[in-house]
Amino acid sequence: MSLPSADTPLYNHALPNIEEWLRSQGCQQDSEQLHCWYVQRPDWEAELLLDVDQLTVRYTKVGTTSQDILRSFKYSLSREDVEQAVFSGP
Repeated sequence: MSLPSADTPLYNHALPNIEEWLRSQGCQQDSEQLHCWYVQRPDWEAELLLDVDQLTVRYTKVGTTSQDILRSFKYSLSREDVEQAVFSGP
């Protein structure tokens, strides 16, 4: 399955395309809550939630205070923009 071009808004991606994209970024899907995804990087980790109208990202244990940072991205943003924003970290 091939992904739409990177400048295509996420709302124009079929759900299997979004799931493929998340897997290609190293995300793992929760086996019980299928709308939840997890990703770990050397400096941070995050939980991604596929909500009805946006992608919500919770970066966990951020910085020296170990606080969570919550960000939301509307599906009207391009996949490229969301990828740069989400996977560059908190």
